[in-house]
Amino acid sequence: DLLDGLVAVYAEILERLRKQGVEWVQIDEPVLTLDLPQRWIEALDSTYARLHSSRIPKLLLCTYFESVAEHSERLKRLPVAGLHLDLIRSPQQLDAFLDRYPEDKVLSLGVVDGRNIWRCNLAETLQLLESVQQGLGKRLWVAPSCSLLHSPINVDAETKLAPDLRSWLAFGTQKLGEVATLVRGLNEGSPAIQAALDLSNASHTQRQRSPRIHDPAVAQRLAASTTADATRQSPYAARQEKQRLRFDLPAFPTTTIGSFPQTSSIRSARAAHKRGAIGEEAYATAMKEEIALVVRQQETIGLDVLVHGEAERNDMVEYFGEQLRGFAFSEHGWVQSYGSRCVKPPIIYGDVSRPRAMTVEWFRYAQSLTTKPMKGMLTGPVTMLQWSFERDDQPRAQTARQIALAIRDEVLDLEAAGAGMIQIDEPAFREGLPLKASARAEYLDWAVEAFRLAGAGVRDDTQIHTHMCYAEFNDILSAIAALDADVITIETSRSDMELLKGFGSFRYPNEMGPGVYDIHSPRVPDTEDMLTLLRKACAVIDPRRLWVNPDCGLKTRGWPEVELALNRMVAAAQLLRTQY
Repeated sequence: DLLDGLVAVYAEILERLRKQGVEWVQIDEPVLTLDLPQRWIEALDSTYARLHSSRIPKLLLCTYFESVAEHSERLKRLPVAGLHLDLIRSPQQLDAFLDRYPEDKVLSLGVVDGRNIWRCNLAETLQLLESVQQGLGKRLWVAPSCSLLHSPINVDAETKLAPDLRSWLAFGTQKLGEVATLVRGLNEGSPAIQAALDLSNASHTQRQRSPRIHDPAVAQRLAASTTADATRQSPYAARQEKQRLRFDLPAFPTTTIGSFPQTSSIRSARAAHKRGAIGEEAYATAMKEEIALVVRQQETIGLDVLVHGEAERNDMVEYFGEQLRGFAFSEHGWVQSYGSRCVKPPIIYGDVSRPRAMTVEWFRYAQSLTTKPMKGMLTGPVTMLQWSFERDDQPRAQTARQIALAIRDEVLDLEAAGAGMIQIDEPAFREGLPLKASARAEYLDWAVEAFRLAGAGVRDDTQIHTHMCYAEFNDILSAIAALDADVITIETSRSDMELLKGFGSFRYPNEMGPGVYDIHSPRVPDTEDMLTLLRKACAVIDPRRLWVNPDCGLKTRGWPEVELALNRMVAAAQLLRTQY
């Protein structure tokens, strides 16, 4: 409905660019990879007809992250000077475009992976490009699959990575070099780039054969896992009864999602430990002091289920990846996450396993400080995969299952250490959903299985929690229910509990903690504001199954606002108990 006004502004911008001498303008349309209503597809014709001009600038319509083969005939007819295709995510779409490709258009092929950090196989890619060049000639362009926004800058800066592992990687600078090398091979013939081809072949062969990648024990364990391993001993109703007897919590139990403020003292101690200014023992002592502070504060506030605050954790993925085999970390591999926030994703290069316990001693210490239940806190397999640079030499599902088995070991060790509640966070569960509806069932099948594999080995009276961040859940509610977590916490305050309605109409079977205040905002809501949200939740979800908690972790907030907000949250829960 707003398209006409937008197109007029685009036309004005293109005219101003023309006057500045700009010859080509790339217009990104990744939305075409979605399952769009027909009205949107038809709008392509009128939109680009209005933007078309016989004068420069020429338009390159760019798509990426999935196939647009179903739109190939329409896209080939559009009055644009060229199209760009992502052949990394969807190599099979090329045939649909090569068939009767217009003689007045260039075809830009994204053959260097812009979303991941592995070297391009130059020989295979050059062979593909040479076959396309026979039909297109100079109308063939060579490019990364998408913007290099998602890639770190330069692998040459990674002097602490193992030399063989570093030789398998290509960051932004190297990817541009790969594009240039492929173009030179096309223009001058493969002998002109023979040294680069030999180096690429040697790197790929060495990677395929490396014992660093393949762990027979992991393969054997994965092959031996069965459906029973991903199934709790008893149905939820039986587990709920045993858990309520064990914990004897009040109605509307209060808790938090896991992290507490990462104060300057925590960051200073971590930085000093990282540069070697303080030793392991001194660092552990500093972190225990922070954990003790968090436990005391929670008891003073009156929370029912406590957490240790995660003072020792640099990042919810990095912390675990640093302790798992098959993960590596760069020093300078930062990429933009959202807004001004940057992250340094782990690199999953090989089979994943857990050499030793990762969180048990921190849990034991925290639990020793209180008689209240203390949640063990872990990051789930889907989120570990989604927020890492993942392997490209095996299916994602296989990597997820490997991570799940490693986390399963930690879950069982936490249970043995006395943890009656274990939270396995999956904030990226919805984020991992494929763009195409046709691929979603397969993803949800293995994502659900991975979560269940991680958490299903515990006793009935051990309560498995999970947390999911702000998202539209209505189209995956059956998958969320299939996770079979005893308690799920979700972000709902920003939607004024609207997101919860889907769970109500779906009749979500297990317990739930809809967030009652937005931790992404410095605003601390009043007790009455939280109470209003909780009453809305009670109208949708059985009050006997409701928990009370913030929307997400408190890592980014300061202590004064956290104390005020949690005190008000506990007060809201206490008021609600008098009404139900």
